[in-house]
Amino acid sequence: MNANKQENLTGQQALRQQVGERFSADWESNDHRARRLVSEFIGTSGLTFVLSGGAAILAGYGGGSLAPYQFAFILSTVAALWLVAAVFFLGDISSHFNPAMTLGFCLRGDISVPMAVAYIAVQMVAAAAGSCMAAYLFGTGGNLAATSPQPGMLLQAVIFEAILTFGMVLLVLGMTNGPKLDGSSVPLAVGAYVMAWGTMGGPFDGAAFNPARAFGPDFARGDLSTYWVYPCGSLIGVLVAVAVARFLRGPAKASEANAAMGNPLQR
Repeated sequence: MNANKQENLTGQQALRQQVGERFSADWESNDHRARRLVSEFIGTSGLTFVLSGGAAILAGYGGGSLAPYQFAFILSTVAALWLVAAVFFLGDISSHFNPAMTLGFCLRGDISVPMAVAYIAVQMVAAAAGSCMAAYLFGTGGNLAATSPQPGMLLQAVIFEAILTFGMVLLVLGMTNGPKLDGSSVPLAVGAYVMAWGTMGGPFDGAAFNPARAFGPDFARGDLSTYWVYPCGSLIGVLVAVAVARFLRGPAKASEANAAMGNPLQR
């Protein structure tokens, strides 16, 4: 009966069972938790910095006006390239860079609720810091790449953000699950997703699929009037994505939790 119980363990509990005493000493150590949060700060602040800075530089120093789809394509490319680079060099520590992704891992059982709350707090602060730094250096041109729904289309924007977030979370959960666990391809897949959907949806509502990415520019500009659209849409997308991922691939095991929590330093 105990053997069956162990086989039914999922996510973080499965990893704890697999590694034994090392789990508390390594994955739950203050050093490793701090490393994870610093990694999240670097990745998330870098994302909003390159987006807000890119928008301000294009508007102030780009040498000409751009059509909305051109603006969206350039910024989506910049964001995608940053995410590819950041996930490659920080992925073994922590590379959620998105409260929606963190919530998805938490709901799947890969990380604890207290740690997920800490992640989301750091991601939001980091996003604000990145956009504020860009505003200080380059001004607020291009609205700092702020996400903004079309007038009179708030509900449509919520639904669109839910769809975007659903796809992103399902993609990452699918690539960090069981036999398809493939960390080496995740950065490329995430970059491709961001570039494709950012270019397509940018002119419509900014195509955030990341509540932190939407928060940073709004905070730096001092305008949070339509910000609620993005966390609301993302929440819906995450809930559906986690349910669909479980249906498609089953519950997460030890390896999935390890992918979500990163690798501790070797002792």
